[in-house]
Amino acid sequence: MHLKYLHTMVRVSDLDASIAFYGLLGLKEIRRRENEAGRFTLIFLAADGDHDCPLELTYNWDGDEGLPSDGRHFGHLAYEVGNIYEMCQKLQDNGVVINRPPRDGNMAFVRSPDNVSIELLQQGPALEPAEPWASMESTGHW
Repeated sequence: MHLKYLHTMVRVSDLDASIAFYGLLGLKEIRRRENEAGRFTLIFLAADGDHDCPLELTYNWDGDEGLPSDGRHFGHLAYEVGNIYEMCQKLQDNGVVINRPPRDGNMAFVRSPDNVSIELLQQGPALEPAEPWASMESTGHW
């Protein structure tokens, strides 16, 4: 049996805000599909060299009101980063709340404009604990 990961889909309410947020993480648009009949746009984002594992943003032109609520949920999206402290500082400098700071030099959580939980993991071994992250409290849910 053949099985291949294709993508993760996230519904978004503000396409521009979502593209800007995921752009801060280093994801770039690799594909776009506009469907006039279905009144939706699909944007596929991926990191350089990682086009086989894109994130699909689904934007419904008329909003999500009236769509069936079928209870489909997932935990989070996870991305490996070269320097977790630099990434968290970049996000924070751009108004993103660091919900779970990288106190351990290894893991942090933030939320997208649509409240999607994003896990950031340090590439390789954890970095040495450093301020302001080491003593920063968690904020909200992650």
